[in-house]
Amino acid sequence: MFAVEPDIDEERLAAAVAPFAAIAEAMTVVRAHAPAPPEAERVDEERREAYMRQALRAAAKEFDRVAVVCGAWHVPALTAPLPSASSDAAVLKGLPKVKVAMTWVPWTHARLASWQGYGAGVRSPGWYHHLFTAVDEHVVARWLVRAAGVLRKDGVPVSSAHVIEATRLAEALATMRGRPLAGLAEVTDAAHAVLCDGDDLRLSLINRRLVVGDRLGRVPDQTPGVPIARDVASSQRRLRLQPAVSSREIDLDLRRDLDLQRSQLLHRLRLLGVDWGQVLANRKGRGTFWESWQIAWQPEFAVDLVEAGVYGTTVREAATARVAEQAAEAETLADVTALVERCLLADLPDALPGVLDALDERMALDADVAHLMDALPALARTLRYGDVRGTDLSALRSVTHGMITRVCVGLPAAVGGLDDAAAAVMRDRIDGVQGALALIDDADASQRWQALLGGLSTRDDLHGLLTGRMSRLLLDAGTVDADDIGARMALVLTVGVPVAKAAAWIEGFLAGDGLLLVHDERLLALVDAWLTGIPADGFVEVLPLLRRTFSGYPAPQRRMIGERAAHIGTDGRPRAAEHDDQVDPDRGALLLPVVARLLGKELHDG
Repeated sequence: MFAVEPDIDEERLAAAVAPFAAIAEAMTVVRAHAPAPPEAERVDEERREAYMRQALRAAAKEFDRVAVVCGAWHVPALTAPLPSASSDAAVLKGLPKVKVAMTWVPWTHARLASWQGYGAGVRSPGWYHHLFTAVDEHVVARWLVRAAGVLRKDGVPVSSAHVIEATRLAEALATMRGRPLAGLAEVTDAAHAVLCDGDDLRLSLINRRLVVGDRLGRVPDQTPGVPIARDVASSQRRLRLQPAVSSREIDLDLRRDLDLQRSQLLHRLRLLGVDWGQVLANRKGRGTFWESWQIAWQPEFAVDLVEAGVYGTTVREAATARVAEQAAEAETLADVTALVERCLLADLPDALPGVLDALDERMALDADVAHLMDALPALARTLRYGDVRGTDLSALRSVTHGMITRVCVGLPAAVGGLDDAAAAVMRDRIDGVQGALALIDDADASQRWQALLGGLSTRDDLHGLLTGRMSRLLLDAGTVDADDIGARMALVLTVGVPVAKAAAWIEGFLAGDGLLLVHDERLLALVDAWLTGIPADGFVEVLPLLRRTFSGYPAPQRRMIGERAAHIGTDGRPRAAEHDDQVDPDRGALLLPVVARLLGKELHDG
């Protein structure tokens, strides 16, 4: 009995009393008329089939009935009459003996499909599985019922009437084409026309889910395998994370021990190159103790685990060794800081000291302040959210503070003489450091940083994009007040300042959030007066910068800015608010404790 990969007309397969015999007959004809392969390929093929026949002879001596699982191409070479054992031995003579270890790997229909790159695969494994497992003669009708289910699951309204009409159309097409039964071509055309309303996208969904399919094979638990693979399988059972080829999303609450261990397993596997899960963006309204994953197990992960077995016998041991190797091979400072964060997420305390040593070494040797600024955000996230996972981060805190000091010392020399592109990159780096310091919440470091920005923001030799952005960061931090910012803006938006430089300053100052112009009409009036005073030729020059700045605002903010601008007085100054005298400070003070509590701050008397 031969279990082969069917690749012949399904009419012959469905009608044949012995389908394997029909396949063997077909493949004999195919081999007889196939072109001669290259010499090296022919020799390899002869050796493969000679060894297959030797294994078949050995099995036949031990067992009365033998089943051979092979590709259909090899069937004629393994059926009687077989060549003599001596001739096969002569083919294999002189080959070196190599020790190998074997295991069974579960596979999927998608990986068996030829369109996924498996040269010996079939075009439609899901369809052939349906043919082999059909319980009655209603093969076409049952297939179209399943196709309708796939479309319904994706939100496409398909009724039983659609299925009935599609079945009739498939049978009519088979009659018109002179076929005794409707095959895959007929049911596909019928589904395309009736169930999918001619939509190719819906048909591709049916092809992916049904014609190919996503069935995942299974192997017995006692199957020999590498230790790390057994550890992964044990962890999957213990954590109730069953491997499935279909993609699904899971939400993990890191405050729960079970979900925390699930997260650690997924992160450790990612360090080993087994991307079972992909981290999704945090859901809106969720805290930092939530993680969202999209997981899908692929059969080739079994091979990846075999490769990862050289690092250790368990996932934790292997991930620890792999991180140590990556830290030694890291070329940039940012690569090492990313490893620090991944060590935290994967809970690898044994690997963290080595990574911190590598980080300290790279930081001492790296004189580029840009690299230090790129590396800081990952360390800040690690310090901020490490308490969720209960990791000791005292050593990392010391390294981070040293990096902040080096950034403050090196930044003044790094921001001078930059062109437009370099200034835009440096602005993003400054924003990254600002956000990192907000996460660390260190008063001394923040004070040093704000003092540095205060000195740099008044330098005339800096790009306008940088000085504008620094001024905005100082205003948001409360280091300078609105009057000071108004004076700076009025100085920049004067006739003597080149229009391009003024536009760059405005872009840096206003980037990110338009609520500042909504609530501060004085600044809005300054921007409005500058815009209306730009000459026609200069306005064309700065228009792309202005559009880029304001297009980043949400539509409601742009609408409110427009409404505010419409109420600016004819003299260029904002009109007085109509109800300023009705503000009640005592009633407003009642809200301050609640707002402070929401922001995580404490109000102090005085």
